[in-house]
Amino acid sequence: MSDIYEQRGYGSRTLGIGAKLGVVVVDFQRGFTDGAFPMGGGEMVDQAVRNTVPVIEAAKRAGLPVIACVNGYDTARGAPHWKIAPVFDLLRGSESVELDPRIAAAEPDVVLMKSAPSIFFGTSAAAILTKERVDTVIVTGCITSGCVRASVVDAFSLGFRVMVPHDCVGDHDEAAHAQNLKDVERRYADIIDAATAIDAIERWRQANDRG
Repeated sequence: MSDIYEQRGYGSRTLGIGAKLGVVVVDFQRGFTDGAFPMGGGEMVDQAVRNTVPVIEAAKRAGLPVIACVNGYDTARGAPHWKIAPVFDLLRGSESVELDPRIAAAEPDVVLMKSAPSIFFGTSAAAILTKERVDTVIVTGCITSGCVRASVVDAFSLGFRVMVPHDCVGDHDEAAHAQNLKDVERRYADIIDAATAIDAIERWRQANDRG
């Protein structure tokens, strides 16, 4: 049976890479990657962290900006009306708000703390990317159906081309992961993989290497 969205023109064009890339890393923090915490320890998220590290490293070698964020609050009162109880424990200075050690070791250029799902909402992420003349954003992180999707929609709304390496994002549930990737592919983003992201970064580096 054919896809009704496809019949109606969804996903009918590919965005492609623009003039300059940037990488955003959404919520790869211990509260979501470390099994010691209620929302952490999922295999899909762990695999996404492992696949994201070489993407960050490639971007750093190329001199492209890498912006990471963590979800956290000065006090629980500062959090929105989440329906997820453990979110209220993501307090500034706690271990749950620390970057995953593997991401920290890759040394993102900027680490922001956000209070809403999207890395772009109420932060300087978009301004930094615009200052760097980035027009194409590679979105990595977790959770695919939550903060990653929100970040994709905001990046799209801000006028960026959006690339999502499917193996650099993760969710608690495989079906939710797949469904959300399929839906953003129909509307807002190109779905690629880590190898394709690294290749695009390397090609940009070679084209812009001033020796």
